[in-house]
Amino acid sequence: MHREYHKWHSDHLGREMELLIFGTGGRAVLLFPTRMARFYDYENWGIIHALSSQINNGEIQLFCVDSIDGESFYNHSVFPSVRIDRHLQYEAYLLNEVIPLIHQKNGSTRLQSVGFSMGAYHAANIALKHPHLFNKIVGISGRYDLTQYIHPFDDLMSGFRSDQVYHNMPIQFLPHLHDSEQLNNMHAMEIILVVGKEDPFLESNKSLSNLLWEKGINNQFYVWKEKAHRPYYWRMMAPLYI
Repeated sequence: MHREYHKWHSDHLGREMELLIFGTGGRAVLLFPTRMARFYDYENWGIIHALSSQINNGEIQLFCVDSIDGESFYNHSVFPSVRIDRHLQYEAYLLNEVIPLIHQKNGSTRLQSVGFSMGAYHAANIALKHPHLFNKIVGISGRYDLTQYIHPFDDLMSGFRSDQVYHNMPIQFLPHLHDSEQLNNMHAMEIILVVGKEDPFLESNKSLSNLLWEKGINNQFYVWKEKAHRPYYWRMMAPLYI
């Protein structure tokens, strides 16, 4: 399997960032890590191996980015406004540094945005905000409003609310979205949501699916047995939905 490692100093984040690329062509997949995880964890957990046939056959090319969740949403040592600002710097890094690299390495004009757990939030949020860049979202075991307290998961904004927070929580901004171009691009996307029936985030997935349908946006919603929120299940899910 073709594997590339990349590292550079990000001007948008003011720090070095790393990523891995698997494959040489096919559908370009921007793959977000789980909560405070690293760009290499999917490889270590066997999820890349589970996708090896698709990668080696040239069907998909994976771009596994790193996380800065510990500096943004999970940085409880700073005020919540600083957390969301840091997240927006991460988004700028993705849009202005990572995606140009993907276009350089892959001929796809639009990308797939994919993630598991916290990565599913990142995948859905960036693609729904910038749907002209993407043609598919796969969110597995995700939570789509980080301000909601879902036992035992805290409101990651600690009660703080602002326009920036609102515009980065899909369950909040979708109901009031009326931009025709943005909605038309969403209509053209394939959207897949997957979650376990005992996952605390089940209702979050139901809410996002229903909000999409209310906007006339087709989406596929799959519920797996048990909690299904760990690599054992993700290894089975990945080849089915990516």
